[in-house]
Amino acid sequence: MQKGAEAVHAANPNVLVILSGLSFDNDLSFLSRKQVKLSFSSKLVFELHWYAFSNGHAWKNGNPNQVCGNISASVMRRAGFLLKQGYPLFLSEFGIDQRGTNANDNRYFGCILGLAAELDVDWALWTLQGSYYLREGVLGMEEFYGVLTYDWCRPRNATFLNRISTLQSPFQATSFDSGPGLISETKPYKIFFHPTTGMCVVRKSLLVPFQLGPCDESEAWDYTQQHTLALKGTPLCLIAAGDGEMVNTGVDCSDSASKWELISDSRMHVSTKMTATGSRRLCLDVGEDGSTIVTSPCRCLGNDISCDPESQWFRIIDSSRAVLRMYF
Repeated sequence: MQKGAEAVHAANPNVLVILSGLSFDNDLSFLSRKQVKLSFSSKLVFELHWYAFSNGHAWKNGNPNQVCGNISASVMRRAGFLLKQGYPLFLSEFGIDQRGTNANDNRYFGCILGLAAELDVDWALWTLQGSYYLREGVLGMEEFYGVLTYDWCRPRNATFLNRISTLQSPFQATSFDSGPGLISETKPYKIFFHPTTGMCVVRKSLLVPFQLGPCDESEAWDYTQQHTLALKGTPLCLIAAGDGEMVNTGVDCSDSASKWELISDSRMHVSTKMTATGSRRLCLDVGEDGSTIVTSPCRCLGNDISCDPESQWFRIIDSSRAVLRMYF
């Protein structure tokens, strides 16, 4: 691999050099013990492949929160550690059966979108083509992971495209020295990303409820040491009102209803324990209208493998995108 990297560099010193890992590019953990030695720097990229089937049938046979947490931790040990060392990590293959009938893929997809948004990695999707002239000896084989339909004339799954569209632009600003991304003067802030829809928590004014909407329209939040979620530049914090009730903002940020924690193995349940509910936890959720943000009893915190927590999965991620709306 080192000889190959040097050969690419010698042929063209202006291109990135991308190195992949072992076990079908699932494993770069050996680099934590011994990093490559090359004559050049600042243009080396490592790539990773991650599919649901990389872990067999774990997704459909386990509790969604537990499986997401365990496999995400494994991905960080096998590859994500490179980001902490300052290297770019390129998720160069991922994808799902876009017919929506594969339970393993469906559970995996919300988890990988949440982690990809948090890490803000660049990615490439498998795959564009809807079919092949010839593959594996089969004429006209259909590609169910393909973005396009069999005849290549239209999208196979518009909902899928909506979910990944917000990840097509970086969330976090960078400099020309550290690599490609947004060049922004906006200071980092937090947003609530909802992997199930590919949208974020937004509110168009103080007079309307929080809803799901485009991530570019999200407010700037701060997660404080006191476990409050505060709107930057204001005394306002997020407050729960009760089971099935819409969340709102207020200035009493010392009440238990304004304290939020990330619970469950997935780290995507944003939870509060209101005094009025005793020991029962409520989590951010999407209301029955499919848009309004409410709180409801947290789901799938035990070992149940049949439950579906994804409407309650919110990833609190860093962003430096330009803020359209600030309250002063």
